Amino acid sequence: AEDPYFIPESTTLTNQLLNFKKTKKRFAIVVDEYGEVQGLVTLEDILEEIVGDFTTNTADDDDEITRTTDGSYTIDGTATIREINKATGWDLPTNGPKTLNGLVFEHIESIPDGNVSFVLDSYRFETEEISDTMVKKVSVTCIKPIKFSED
Repeated sequence: AEDPYFIPESTTLTNQLLNFKKTKKRFAIVVDEYGEVQGLVTLEDILEEIVGDFTTNTADDDDEITRTTDGSYTIDGTATIREINKATGWDLPTNGPKTLNGLVFEHIESIPDGNVSFVLDSYRFETEEISDTMVKKVSVTCIKPIKFSED
């Protein structure tokens, strides 16, 4: 077995890409300034951050964001916020978590035991499918307030 490969969280994408090439490794454990584990980064994570999402199975993309008859969307937890905004014309916040799963976790601050719903800005989120470690499917509805004209 190989020894774990640790990297500081302050390492830039470009430097880590070069480090992966030099060390011939494809993933690393990210640690903070105190040596506490912050997560795992893979070569694929870095490449996707630089060039955008890519996959060898394009059939999966068609099911990631699906409009339903009531105007809401059923969305995979793995869909990126940018993909969602692009597909729906919405303006979900892009300055935080990268995926819908991350956005749900950030808002409810845990992995839900059962389905939950919440409102964030002008959007209602309702979890539809949950595993032990992530939210798999979410129904999202835009609920922008209706503006009444003054007569």
